[in-house]
Amino acid sequence: MAGPAGGLSGPPSSMGTFDDAASGSISVRALHRIRSLTVRDDALVWVRKGCKTLLGADGPREIPAGQVVLLARGSCWDVINDPRPDGCYEAHILQFGDAALSRFAARHGGDFPLAPLQGCHVLTPDGGLTECLERALAGLARPGLSEGLRQHRVEEVLLMLAEAGCVLHAREEVDWPEQVRRLVLGRPHADWSVEAVAAACRVSVSTLRRRLAAHGLACAGLVRELRLEVGLGLLQGTGLPVGEIAARCGYDSHSRFTAAFRSRFGFPPSRLREG
Repeated sequence: MAGPAGGLSGPPSSMGTFDDAASGSISVRALHRIRSLTVRDDALVWVRKGCKTLLGADGPREIPAGQVVLLARGSCWDVINDPRPDGCYEAHILQFGDAALSRFAARHGGDFPLAPLQGCHVLTPDGGLTECLERALAGLARPGLSEGLRQHRVEEVLLMLAEAGCVLHAREEVDWPEQVRRLVLGRPHADWSVEAVAAACRVSVSTLRRRLAAHGLACAGLVRELRLEVGLGLLQGTGLPVGEIAARCGYDSHSRFTAAFRSRFGFPPSRLREG
């Protein structure tokens, strides 16, 4: 769900920061299924070609071309991206960071006393939302646009979604897995040993391990998962060679990246380059 937005996990390749909104895109010609994909930030996916299917506890949800799906932060899905019937799966992605959601809440939160999004919400955009999304996506992808205008365009999207009955809320606090996520995704190629992560977080190794263990996580496993999610996004949204993607994700060889990617997602990186 451009870069790591393909996995709806890391920062898309836009001008945004981890706390703010960011945009990305996916364009692939091969049918593929992604196992157990966790949504790291509230995100909007606008399917333009092909069809996306979300497999969750409540059964499958199909999102054909022309529809929008909102995915709640923390939800987990098996995702099928199907190029049929268009011959190519294409989608635009807009991720909402905490800063964007906090700004919206400060201005409009009292007008929409609704519960936060849970799971997913599918809607067919009307002309107004379509134009709004196009402005926001173009603005986030344009380096020369001022920060104020980018924020304004994202806030316009959030306002239209709220008026349609869907309100997104910022995190009440940034937990330890999220802190590590932001650290690693800032430089996924770096040597993120548990000692390096602990030093960057200004805690001892034992403290870091204990705080991640409280969430059922180990540092090495979390770092590996984040790097592979970055790789997934780059494969879905760029034309970079697999070897370069491997290096950007912290792998010292094409073969090691391919083996880890296949083990995690169930298919090799080359699948996303077919066609």
